[in-house]
Amino acid sequence: MSQDPYDLLGVTRDADADTIKKAYRKLARQLHPDVNPDPATQEKFKEVSAAYEVLSDPQKRAAYDRGGDPFGGAGFGQGAGFSFTDIMDAFFGGQGGGAGGGRGPRSRRRRGQDALIRIEIDLAEAAFGVSRELKVDTAVLCTTCHGDGAAPGSEPVPCDTCRGQGEVAVVQRSFLGEVRTLRPCSACGGFGTIIPDPCRDCSGDGRVRSRRSLTVKIPAGVDTGTRVQLGEQGEVGPGGGPAGDLYVEIHVAPHETFIRNGNDLHCTVTLPMSAAALGTTLTLPTLEADVEQGAGSGVETSFELEIVAGTQSGSEQVLRGRGVPGLRGGRGDLVVTTVVETPTRLDPRQEELLRELAALRGEEQPTGQVKAQQKSVFGRFFGH
Repeated sequence: MSQDPYDLLGVTRDADADTIKKAYRKLARQLHPDVNPDPATQEKFKEVSAAYEVLSDPQKRAAYDRGGDPFGGAGFGQGAGFSFTDIMDAFFGGQGGGAGGGRGPRSRRRRGQDALIRIEIDLAEAAFGVSRELKVDTAVLCTTCHGDGAAPGSEPVPCDTCRGQGEVAVVQRSFLGEVRTLRPCSACGGFGTIIPDPCRDCSGDGRVRSRRSLTVKIPAGVDTGTRVQLGEQGEVGPGGGPAGDLYVEIHVAPHETFIRNGNDLHCTVTLPMSAAALGTTLTLPTLEADVEQGAGSGVETSFELEIVAGTQSGSEQVLRGRGVPGLRGGRGDLVVTTVVETPTRLDPRQEELLRELAALRGEEQPTGQVKAQQKSVFGRFFGH
């Protein structure tokens, strides 16, 4: 060999692999033809690359240290190959291996995908929480091969094409010499091994489809669109890899009495004209009434709503703390809107009484009150 590779890289003979790689990267950044096109520098770059090929390969390094020819007859720097991966490492700081070695075989074990299911619950269940048993159809670990993919009594064998590396080198000639790029082995798919006798149950995938039951606890305060995450309850990964997560998306069914707005509940009560004028008391159900309660639980299932005399149609009463509990604590309000119903059909006696009432109140010929619509804040500010 024309020059000692240790001297070319500027390292000692007992330097470890990391030290050799760092030295090569530093020199490659300085000498690469894209950085320095000088012909002498290009020749120096080829010598440095060949030196690195020797010292980064344990077998070639051992052959050189014993005084042999690491290239098997090819002169040092004469058509010596080097890995394109190493040049990219020099400029971008990659972790690729030396010439003759790359990223290595990839594992058959991979994380599974997340799964999503949707369920419908009642408003009361959303408000106070509930536990539901679900039937889930996902990929689970194959119990026959335990995720290996091989039939019982057999095991994966190294790939003959890539010799277990998972990658094959593609060599191309250039003005730099032989440029080798690493590509995944097409014979084994980059795994480095081949399963000669796949498991009959999972066809070598390491997982099978199965329907199973699980219980999900839905916290109080959820709403439509809320997703509850169940860790590692999703799809088991290929090769028996860890399972993904399962997401349970909530849809809250409409309620016959209450409408939800955030953590507040809204309902409407319709009163006859006389009740609104004289005042009355109504019994309204609570949301707790929809939840099955044991005897003597003491949970309030209804309450008395006072309608004061002279209540107008469209008026609202806000009952604090009777809404939906929040996910982070607290509880919303119940807003009760009153609608006064005007009778559309009167018998003669009823009409007579109403006319007497109108006369007593001086309302035989009401003129009505017409008021200008109040301007909004923006209208007052801009003058329109």
